[in-house]
Amino acid sequence: MTKVQKFFAYLILIIASLLSVFPLYYMIAGATNKSVDFMRGRMTLGTYLIENYKSLISQQNLGRAMFNSFRNALILTAISMLVCSLAGYAFEVYHDKGKDILMTVLLIAMMLPFVAIMIPLFKMFSTWHMVNNYWAFILPSISTPFLIMMFRQAARSFPTDIIEASRIDGLSELGIFFRMFVPTMKSTYGAAITVTFMNAWNNYMWPKIIFQGDNQTTMPMLVANLLGAYTVDYGMLMLGVLICTLPTAIIFFFLQKSFTNGIVGAVK
Repeated sequence: MTKVQKFFAYLILIIASLLSVFPLYYMIAGATNKSVDFMRGRMTLGTYLIENYKSLISQQNLGRAMFNSFRNALILTAISMLVCSLAGYAFEVYHDKGKDILMTVLLIAMMLPFVAIMIPLFKMFSTWHMVNNYWAFILPSISTPFLIMMFRQAARSFPTDIIEASRIDGLSELGIFFRMFVPTMKSTYGAAITVTFMNAWNNYMWPKIIFQGDNQTTMPMLVANLLGAYTVDYGMLMLGVLICTLPTAIIFFFLQKSFTNGIVGAVK
C-alpha cells in the first residue's frame, strides 16, 4: 500500500470514527445543558448536569429501575450461559441426524419476529399467574437459537482427543464439559455474555407488556416515561439515555477482545 493509499485509508477511518462517536458526545452534551439550549442545537458541554439529575430522580425511581435492569440482565445472562453452552456442546459432541433436524427447527425459529409469539407468551404467563414477575421476563429468553449455534460452532473446534482421553481417565461427561470445555472457550463465553447482557438490558417491548407495576420498571421503560405527552425536558431525557447506555458500554469495553475472538470462533 502506497503512502497516498494509506493516507486516504486513515482519513476514511478517522471520519468513520468521528461519525460513530458524535452521537455519544451529543448525548453527553445534551445531558449537561438545559432543554432549551439542547433544542437550539448547542454542541458544547454545559453546567446543568446536577439540575438534570435532580429533576430525573424527583420524577422517576432511578435506583429501582437500575436494580431491576441489573437483576434481570445478570440472572438471564448467567442462566443463558449454562443452558445454551450445554445445548451447543451436546449438539456437536453427541451428534446424530435427529439433533441436526432439531437444530434446523431452532434456526427456523430465529426467523419468527417476537411480535408473532408475544400474545401467546403473555396468555401463557397470565395463566401461570406470573404477570409482573421478573421470572416471566427471564424464562422466554434463557435459551436462544443464536447462542446455541454459537456454542455449537465453538464445540466443533474443541479437540475430540481431549474428550476421549478424559473419558479414559474416568472423568464424567459433565466433568469434561466444566473442566475441559468451559476453560478453553473463554472468548466464546465473552462474546455470548456481551450479546446476552446487552439484549436483556435494552429489551423494552416484553418488559413493557409483562411488567404492569411501577416496582418492576426497567431502565428502557424509565427512559420511555421521560417522553411527556405535551412537553419534554430534553436535558433530563439525554441524561436518562446516558445512564441507560453506560452499563452496556462498560461491559463491551471490558469484553471487546473476547467478543471479537468469540465471534470469529477463536479458542483461547
